Amino acid sequence: MGKNKLQKFDDMEAFPHVFQYTFSALREQNKPFELKGAWNSFFGNDNPIVVELGCGKGEYTVALARLFPEMNFIGVDIKGARMWTGAKESHLAGMKNVAFIRTNIEIIPAFFAEGEVSEIWLTFPDPQMKKVRKRLTSTRFMELYQQFLRPGGIVHLKTDSNFMFRYTEEMVKANNYEVLFDNDDLYHSDFSDDKILSIKTFYEQQWLDRGLTIKYIKFKADHRSTFVEPDVEIEYDSYRSYNRSKRSGKNTNKEVIE
Repeated sequence: MGKNKLQKFDDMEAFPHVFQYTFSALREQNKPFELKGAWNSFFGNDNPIVVELGCGKGEYTVALARLFPEMNFIGVDIKGARMWTGAKESHLAGMKNVAFIRTNIEIIPAFFAEGEVSEIWLTFPDPQMKKVRKRLTSTRFMELYQQFLRPGGIVHLKTDSNFMFRYTEEMVKANNYEVLFDNDDLYHSDFSDDKILSIKTFYEQQWLDRGLTIKYIKFKADHRSTFVEPDVEIEYDSYRSYNRSKRSGKNTNKEVIE
């Protein structure tokens, strides 16, 4: 392991706004996460809490926090070396409305109390074309989010993946969620929130430079007693994500969503 990576791990342990609890670490602690239900005490205010799941380097979390100082933002990811970028930037800038959790998204309800979160951002998640249960907008995850997202809380999905976008549209439709905005070419749409449009991560800009369109859907996740997984055919993306293999193939295989 490189010295630079070890230094990042040391930094992450020292940052006061970073909490590192993998599944095994949480189990070994054998008690509830200390800030579950008490995040507003940590931030020192009663402002709404917004969570970005799969935050990567934390660019989007930090950018949102800068644009909306009247809200609190928490980035979540399992990759600590990546998250270090946003954690360090926000720490050096003295930002008081930013925090990070390094953990598995599958156990995210362990970190928030019922109704504690107002909004969820999903920014460029892996579309998981062959694994329905791992898609961050699958009904499995919507059921998890419901445990801590307030009734009528908002879910945002921003993606370059046509597969992920179309699947999410179908999931929203099947479960009768109220759509607030839905467009498959965000930067050539009538979306009027200039603040949101101003945020472009490093990889997002690369996708745009390659001519890919950015898709965005925003919907209200009212609570459900039952969930309906969509049963439709959606064409696979001909690529996975930037700089991964088979980025530009002509694959036209289709999958029946389970």
